[in-house]
Amino acid sequence: MLRVVLPKGSLEKATLALFAEADLAVKRSSDVEYRASIDDPRVLDVRILRPQEIPVYVADGLFDLGITGRDWIEERGSVVTSLGSLEYSKATANPIRVVLAVPAESNVESVGDLAAMATADHGVLRVSTEYPELTRRFLDRHGISAEVSLSYGATEAKVPDIADCVVEITETGRALRAAGLRIVDTLLVSHTELIANPAAAEDPAKRHAMDQLLTLLQGVLEARGKVLVKLNVPTEQLAAVIEVLPALRSPTVSELFGGGGFAVETVVPKSEINILIPALKDRGATDVIELALAKIVH
Repeated sequence: MLRVVLPKGSLEKATLALFAEADLAVKRSSDVEYRASIDDPRVLDVRILRPQEIPVYVADGLFDLGITGRDWIEERGSVVTSLGSLEYSKATANPIRVVLAVPAESNVESVGDLAAMATADHGVLRVSTEYPELTRRFLDRHGISAEVSLSYGATEAKVPDIADCVVEITETGRALRAAGLRIVDTLLVSHTELIANPAAAEDPAKRHAMDQLLTLLQGVLEARGKVLVKLNVPTEQLAAVIEVLPALRSPTVSELFGGGGFAVETVVPKSEINILIPALKDRGATDVIELALAKIVH
C-alpha cells in the first residue's frame, strides 16, 4: 500500500535500528543496496536515498512516506505533509540550526550589516552554503544582494578567501567557533520529520496505514530510556513507597491475594533506577523487578 523512502548516510543506521525496534525491520541484499523491503502488509516498497532528495520525491508522489530533515524540505521548497518529528538518534535528538556566520573579527552584528561586507575585489557579498535556495530566499527577504555559491562540504573553511560569510548547519556552534566564525543569525531550526505526500495523506486507507506506522515508531521512542518497575509492598508502607515513585502516570496498584499488601507497577526513567530501587527497599518494598520496555503507546 505505502511506498516508503528512508534516508541514506548519517541517519541510515539509526533509522534502520528504529524500524527494527518497531517490528518493521528493513531487509535488503547488502548494506549498499538502495532497494529494500519491510515484511508488513502496509508497506509496498522501500528505497534508501539521500535525505536531500527525499522531500522532492515525496512531494512529487513517487513515494507516499519518507524521513528527512526540515532543512531539506525548506531548501527544496517541497510541499509535503508533516506527520511529526522523530528524535531517534544522537543526530536527531537535538534540532540543528541553519545559521549565517561571519569571521569572528568582522564588524557585522546583524543581517542588516551584511551589505557592507562586499569586498573591494569582488564588489559583491560572497556567500558559500549547502543551502543555496534557502539562503537566497533569506537574503531576498532582507533586501540583500549576494553571490550565493553551492558548497559541497568544508563550508566554514572557505572564509575569507572564497567567501565573505557562510550559511551552515550547527547544533552547538562549537565547530564554527573553532573555524574562527561567529553566528549572526538563524535561518531555520530543523528537526528530522516523518513526511507524507499530501494526496496520499488525504487518502483514508493510506492515512490510516501511515498513522499506524507512526504509532509503532513513536511507541519505540517513548519507551527508550524507560523501564517498568514492579514491586510488592505491605499495606502500612504503601504511601511511603508511592511517594518516591517518579511515575509517568499514576502507578498501578493492586491488592495482593489474601490481603496484607499491594502489588505496584509503574514506568520510570532508566537514569533514575539506581537511586530508586534502594530507596524503594528502604521504604519497605520487596520483590522489586526491573523490566525493559519495547514500546509505550498512549
